[in-house]
Amino acid sequence: MTQLTLSARRAALEREWAMWVPGGVGVSGAGVRTEVAQSWSRSLRTVDPGRGHAPVSETDIGPRWAESALRGPVTELKEQLHSVAYDAGYVAAVTDASGTILWSYGGPVMRRRAEQVNFAPGGRWDEAHMGTNALSLALRTDQPHTVFSAEHLVAALHGWVCYCAPIRAADGTLLGVLDLSTTWQRSHPLAMATVRTLTSAIESKLPAAAPEPRGMRLTSLGTGRLMRDGQQIRLRPRHLEILTLLALDDDGYSHERLHYAVYGDRAVGASTLKSEMSYLRRATGGDITSRVYRFTTPLSCDAVDVLRAIERGDLDTAVRLYHGPLLPDSETPGITAWRDYLEVAMRNAVLNSPDANHALTYGDRAPDDIAVHEHALTLLPARDARRAVATARLHSALRA
Repeated sequence: MTQLTLSARRAALEREWAMWVPGGVGVSGAGVRTEVAQSWSRSLRTVDPGRGHAPVSETDIGPRWAESALRGPVTELKEQLHSVAYDAGYVAAVTDASGTILWSYGGPVMRRRAEQVNFAPGGRWDEAHMGTNALSLALRTDQPHTVFSAEHLVAALHGWVCYCAPIRAADGTLLGVLDLSTTWQRSHPLAMATVRTLTSAIESKLPAAAPEPRGMRLTSLGTGRLMRDGQQIRLRPRHLEILTLLALDDDGYSHERLHYAVYGDRAVGASTLKSEMSYLRRATGGDITSRVYRFTTPLSCDAVDVLRAIERGDLDTAVRLYHGPLLPDSETPGITAWRDYLEVAMRNAVLNSPDANHALTYGDRAPDDIAVHEHALTLLPARDARRAVATARLHSALRA
């Protein structure tokens, strides 16, 4: 991209920013990417666009960096990171999962510029504290992002361009992000490729995935499976249905209520359910009480985790954990009722979300949902490559 083109783009973004951001209302997004306009809208609730620098973490960064899983890989790759930052005129930074910078490096000139806005260890760069920037978008979406000049919410950052990618552990856990930042005049399309390469190098040096956690874990979304201490316990579908019902209801079930939830109006003797419960107690180590059927300690379950995430407004986690309908092959009355409840809750949350990633992720699990695919297309900007995926899904859903 030529200097003239960069200057024109920066000027256009400055005009859009001046028109909408300072007032804090009516962010149109007409001249900016959809994800940036949405982030502006969210950020303005907590961040003053006129602030001069990022706030400082209240806790000491030294111990946090010393204990971070990223410290070893970053130290091993220090020469590469230093070379990229120093030779190309960038500042490199690594954050934790909360968006607090744990490590940074740059040449003398860029380091001084970075320190003026507290782009340095201890600086808090999540969306709630520093508004729209590449680090906050990468943390929120778990995807790489570039933020150029006046796409930043805070005016003090309009002289910058930032390239950022998330760093994940072997089990997929988000550990933090790697960012390369420089002045807007040095914007270059190869910078994001460099960030991706360095991020992959860091991830390759992280420890292997931790062993399966001890205890029981019930999977009920998209399929049914019970794991104990990393080993699968073989159960019939009926047993998985009962376990799912107990996991979803903390209050437990009387014998009569559970009997109806499992068998409905079918003529099934009371002894049948008692026999099933006896078998489940043996399979789970006797963790189910008798007078009222409930677990003595809550059973870890993906369906419960999704519900809790929706309840606290954490749709990022909900869509990540939602792997399909609750026990999709089950026709048990209690399961079908909970399945409908979960689907309605998830669908409404996604359709009310301004984040295209929610619609895209959920749309992968709901291929026939026309409204969700249309919602994704409404949110995605015209040149976003992900529109092809949403368009293909909508086409398939309309033909179904």
